[in-house]
Amino acid sequence: MNISFETPNQPDVVSLIAELDAYLYSLYPADSVYALDIASLDRPDVLFAVARDGAGAALGCGAIMLTPEYGEIKRIYVRPAGRGQGLSHKLMDLLEGEAAKRGCTQFMLETGPDNPEALALYVKRGYTVRGPYGDYPDDPHSVFMEKAAQ
Repeated sequence: MNISFETPNQPDVVSLIAELDAYLYSLYPADSVYALDIASLDRPDVLFAVARDGAGAALGCGAIMLTPEYGEIKRIYVRPAGRGQGLSHKLMDLLEGEAAKRGCTQFMLETGPDNPEALALYVKRGYTVRGPYGDYPDDPHSVFMEKAAQ
């Protein structure tokens, strides 16, 4: 397994993100999906990581958007074939670690209440529920979480 920072605008990564989008849109109304598109992920203030198997196939991804106040976790996803190997934790370790090196002291995220795997991951990593932040509305399809950088 290899996890590293890459650009999101690669065909296999675009396909990975399309899978994530299909999953999210199967759970929530479109106006409650606050996902960054490929162009938004390919900006200097966003760190984007890809997990690849030994053959180089993209199995997972994740991003953190750096703001002056916090780092926002976005687009954490692992394909079913890559699950059960700790990839989501490894992706988040890399993202949170690099953001902390760059001075980030607080992490935030928005996820949905109908995604128990994501909620369990974030709770296991020390995130706690909070109210909306930034430009997010108070949406019944959103769960907002935070934790201090370590």
